[in-house]
Amino acid sequence: MASLLTLTPTQFSYLSHTLSSDFHIQTHRLYSLLSSPLRFAHTLQFLQTLSLHDKTLLIARYLQRTLKQLTNTWETETHASPNTGYSYSNRLRLREYDAVSLLLLLCEVYQYNSQFLQTYSLMEWREILNDYVFNNTLMSISGMGFSCTSLVLCPYIDSVIKCKRFLDTMMSCSVGHNKQVVAAASALAVVSLRSVQVSNENGSNGVDPVFCVICKEEMKQGRDVCEMPCKHLFHWICILPWLKKRNTCPCCRYQMPTEDVFGEIDRLWGVLINKDCCRLRN
Repeated sequence: MASLLTLTPTQFSYLSHTLSSDFHIQTHRLYSLLSSPLRFAHTLQFLQTLSLHDKTLLIARYLQRTLKQLTNTWETETHASPNTGYSYSNRLRLREYDAVSLLLLLCEVYQYNSQFLQTYSLMEWREILNDYVFNNTLMSISGMGFSCTSLVLCPYIDSVIKCKRFLDTMMSCSVGHNKQVVAAASALAVVSLRSVQVSNENGSNGVDPVFCVICKEEMKQGRDVCEMPCKHLFHWICILPWLKKRNTCPCCRYQMPTEDVFGEIDRLWGVLINKDCCRLRN
């Protein structure tokens, strides 16, 4: 939340409007899901067919989408294109979107009262969840109103934090530690890299030669080399094999977008953390 304080008034207004629209859609879709017995039954049945790993992946893809909404403002103005690293395969279909919305709601209700759903049959769950959403979500929304769209940021970011905590718990249980995900850079991010010519201006003082830190060889004047979003230069023949294995810059560890959903979540979360740290230093 503190990262939002680094935005300009124009950026904050744009982000608030974007998230407000998305929050409207999420709330409307969840309410329509709970209002339809047939659709609710199909969605619940679909959830029951998923393994714990598949449920975790579903929430991860939802969190990736949500973090992308939050970080687009910073990434558009700095290094990354807002679409790089977010392939079609990582997007949620409508059935999956309904499933993750219902799953998150079930988790929230369970945390609110672990005995709440256990004492009722599956046929009664829809009415219980419908009442819960109406009393805890729709009532608060109607009370705050949407004249000030920035008020939507609180429940929106609260949902992000809950998803991140859930995934951190699941990852720590599955691998035994919170080791950072190592993933290759996405193909879209790699093909968007710039090709520049080496010149004296690339040196630290305009005179020193420029070296590729991967092969340790000097980059000859006039040669086309790869410029990473962080402005570090590398031989194309050196950086491409590197990015097939990891999405970080060899010099500064700047993270490129990745098609691995957990790696991309780590990267986007890092964008928010870095903005928060920059605000505290300033």
